[in-house]
Amino acid sequence: MMVEAPRLSAHPGRWWTTLADGRIECRLCPRYCKLQRGQRGFCFARQRIGDEVVLTAYGRSSGFCIDPIEKKPLYHFLPRTSVLSFGTAGCNLGCRFCQNWDISKARESDRLADEASPEQVAKAAARLGCHSVAFTYNDPVVFAEYALDVARVCRERGIKTVAVTAGYITGEARPEFFREMDAANVDLKAFSDDFYRRLCFARLQPVLDTLTYLRRETGVWLEVTTLLIPGANDSSDEIDRASDWFAQHLGADVPWHFTAFHPDFKMLATPRTPPETLQRAREIARSKGLRYVYTGNVRDRAGGSTWCPWCGTLLIEREGYELGAYNLESNRCKGCGRRIPGRFGHQTGSWGARRMPVKLS
Repeated sequence: MMVEAPRLSAHPGRWWTTLADGRIECRLCPRYCKLQRGQRGFCFARQRIGDEVVLTAYGRSSGFCIDPIEKKPLYHFLPRTSVLSFGTAGCNLGCRFCQNWDISKARESDRLADEASPEQVAKAAARLGCHSVAFTYNDPVVFAEYALDVARVCRERGIKTVAVTAGYITGEARPEFFREMDAANVDLKAFSDDFYRRLCFARLQPVLDTLTYLRRETGVWLEVTTLLIPGANDSSDEIDRASDWFAQHLGADVPWHFTAFHPDFKMLATPRTPPETLQRAREIARSKGLRYVYTGNVRDRAGGSTWCPWCGTLLIEREGYELGAYNLESNRCKGCGRRIPGRFGHQTGSWGARRMPVKLS
């Protein structure tokens, strides 16, 4: 009989149960993968070893990098500050248009070249002057145990944590995962279950449930991103319906980023998103009463900047990740004094648009 040997980086997993037929059901994401001995889930990051599920990439990263917080994208959370960003490998979605496919579709042995304990990540963020740590590049849901341990240590040091996620997580795991996060940017990939099924091998409703949960039941700062893909999810009708849902369930003050697609992974024949598509989507969303709607991955000063909805003052000027004029006093407009929703703090930082890879191990 062959004995299964766990990997050195294997860490006990959470959110699973043993079924009557002996299989183990992973209950972290809505796939509910049912695992035989030695089998991995769809995400590849979680594996059954013996009679438990383990996270095989705990403490190992595909790389660490200091980014501007605006790149996540987060426009109303600690502007102009730096964030220590990292991911692992694997993903619980199968997006044919993935723009980080070399990480999200990788086996951990291919990509995990750096190692760091939660304490080392938090210490590095403090040493490097980062105000926050972001779990990104691949979806932090699949390495939840590692992300949560990092988040807890960061909180002890006064460092914020950010989840950049597709929001594909079960109601069972959702509360504990987001309880430790200070901010989240959730990908709403489309407003069509057919899109999610065909192009992501997933479902829309769990993502909507995550968005509603974050907005109504937590204090996590929330922003939303939708990558507009020509001919797939960019029709005026779909954006109109999504905007109605957004206004009703998330409200007028949650920032929404419409970003441009570029050909990648399995959709190399699909053209880039024209800037006019992003501007049209922004105007549709604004016509529904949404106050903070942005365009991204294009040069668009008007669509990339934050404007006061009441007096029209240019609050935060952006050209790409370069910030110009800044007319907020803490979280209030300098023009009319109205409060602007977000986590702006009393100091604005000065990181700029730089991207700096760092090695922790």
